[in-house]
Amino acid sequence: MTADFDMFDILIFSQLSIRNFSRVFVGLYRLKKIARFRCNILSKMEKLEGFEFWKKTLKSAKYIVAPMVDQSELAWRMLSRRYGAELCYTPMLHSSVFCRDANYRADSLQSCPEDRPLIIQFCANDPEVLLKAGLLAQDHCDAIDLNLGCPQVIAKRGHYGAFLQDEWDLIEKMVKVCHENLKVPITCKVRIFESIQKTVLYAQMLEKAGCQLLTVHGRTREQKGLNTGLATWEHIKAVREHLKIPVYANGNIQYLPDVDRCIKDTGVHGVMTAEGNLHNPALFKGIDPPVYQMGEEYLQLVDKYPCPVSYVRGHLFKMFQHALQVHLDIREMIGSGKSVECFKTAVLLLKERCLEDIKKYNERKEEYKSDLPHPYWICQPYVRPTPEQAEENLAKKVPTKRQIHMENPPPELAGLSKNKLKKKLRNPYKNFDRTPGRESFDRCVECTNPRGKRCDFQLCKSCCKKKVLTETLDCIGHNILVKTRKEKEMENDLKEKELNNIEKSALERLSENNVTNQIEDCDKSDSEKCLNNSSYDFLSCKHTEDKEQAIVNMTLEDSVKHCGVQSADSTNSL
Repeated sequence: MTADFDMFDILIFSQLSIRNFSRVFVGLYRLKKIARFRCNILSKMEKLEGFEFWKKTLKSAKYIVAPMVDQSELAWRMLSRRYGAELCYTPMLHSSVFCRDANYRADSLQSCPEDRPLIIQFCANDPEVLLKAGLLAQDHCDAIDLNLGCPQVIAKRGHYGAFLQDEWDLIEKMVKVCHENLKVPITCKVRIFESIQKTVLYAQMLEKAGCQLLTVHGRTREQKGLNTGLATWEHIKAVREHLKIPVYANGNIQYLPDVDRCIKDTGVHGVMTAEGNLHNPALFKGIDPPVYQMGEEYLQLVDKYPCPVSYVRGHLFKMFQHALQVHLDIREMIGSGKSVECFKTAVLLLKERCLEDIKKYNERKEEYKSDLPHPYWICQPYVRPTPEQAEENLAKKVPTKRQIHMENPPPELAGLSKNKLKKKLRNPYKNFDRTPGRESFDRCVECTNPRGKRCDFQLCKSCCKKKVLTETLDCIGHNILVKTRKEKEMENDLKEKELNNIEKSALERLSENNVTNQIEDCDKSDSEKCLNNSSYDFLSCKHTEDKEQAIVNMTLEDSVKHCGVQSADSTNSL
């Protein structure tokens, strides 16, 4: 029988008699065992699961703001909560960066007491890293979410998000390890497969691994950009019917009636929206406020909960998307703004313009014709064009890039495209020949690394540095000027020696005079009379000391000027 005891227990043992020692030992062991058992029970009781977690912790949340990279920061979450959002997610956080970078972690965990319930979302492809990130974040949220739905190219490059949905074993391990070791529930957000059956099996695997709440985005990972299209609610409905945990739906939400229709058609327990919320933060209230009102309220919250300027600019572009197509100068102001104050000025100007147009609109409504369901100054969703419409719009778009002023390029550059011509003008050594087996760079003479284009010795920087240090040379191409530096050091040494010699000669000239070291008070009040006195050669006084110093300074100045050095420098050297 063994147990872990601290120093307090040992001190107690030292005060006991041997007769009672065994009784106290057994008693303490039993007490500690009971305490540990109770702690385990309490921790399991505190960690709610499934519908109990949804009802008690999330308070049966039905209106959810999606996790959005650089968009669902604290200021935006608080604005969304003000207008009916019941649950918010943080932006997607990179688990490995979250673990190793304390500044990134502090910025990501920015919150306040009113920012609850809150779920922190991570992207990951390593169970251990995800668990470590979850342990660091679990005290700041109500649940940890695993992103399995991001379809962007960066997710493919980083091997996370929707590009993990074919690796079921890895996903199961990540969910399971978090479920078993975190004190808060683990949830997941996924995209669907083409097959409803495979989507259901995928969701059931996550539920079995320990997922306590599942959000299903009704699009495949290929549906993005111009090919986004509409989300499929049939897949979401099938997942909801086969799972025993709460299910949220995501996709095709533009107005509040869409939320009610989605819940009715799929039977889900809540609806998550991203773009609908970005264009109208008051979507869950069922109102369509003026864009400038939402802009003013958001900037007030940014003052209270600061965030990067790029986040603010992105939100204003989303909310003002239709208005900025009318007022292009305000679009330019927001695009070039570098501070919150610049954005406040732009919002104020937009408000003035909108109020003027509202007055005209109330007087002559027939003059305002638009394809939008509401006037441009009203918060409303952005309807994505179909792929065919997007191609037509792209063809009609007027090019805004700067023209290359190269009407008569050199003969050797003839035949190059404008893009290649621009690169060639920027870098004359640019090589566009990408045929297999052909090197696009010249190798260093000493090693296999690419050599510097401007190196005087046709070497890479590392080999060039060794050569110039060993042989005392200069390489202007790499800006390694060893020879020049040493020459300057030698020149400074010579000047210093000259100054030392000048000082030495001046002292020798003074020693040739028969001036004693005795200093007596001069009874002459006039220094001119004292210095003209013949006793100067034999007696030193205050006046004669000044004259001696003047002689030294004059001697040094004459010598230093002869050497071409400033007298101020020579005085400082003394």
